[in-house]
Amino acid sequence: MTTASNHSTDIPGVADRAVDSLQLDGNAAAGALSEIFAVDVTAGRAKCGGCGTTRPIGALHVYSHGMGTVIRCPGCDQVVLRMARTPTHIWLDVRGATSILIVRPELIGDHP
Repeated sequence: MTTASNHSTDIPGVADRAVDSLQLDGNAAAGALSEIFAVDVTAGRAKCGGCGTTRPIGALHVYSHGMGTVIRCPGCDQVVLRMARTPTHIWLDVRGATSILIVRPELIGDHP
């Protein structure tokens, strides 16, 4: 049986560039995450469950499309957070983060 080939992925690097064109930094998720959290979560820090690196959520890579938002570690490409919206619910999957640290809003100006 012969299958059709996707010619754009036959050329080295083309598929990678197509994926990279969808990539934004973690600040792009601020609006979506504000629907769930009362504070700006992108100012918080997430520890990646894949490589163990802790980074500001705003520095993570965001891939957003009609099916939802996927937030990945820029160091190891592990999925750290996933978010999807249905007509009745917002689904948040954070199993790729071993921890998320968010400074209390009243202390934001006082915290280094």
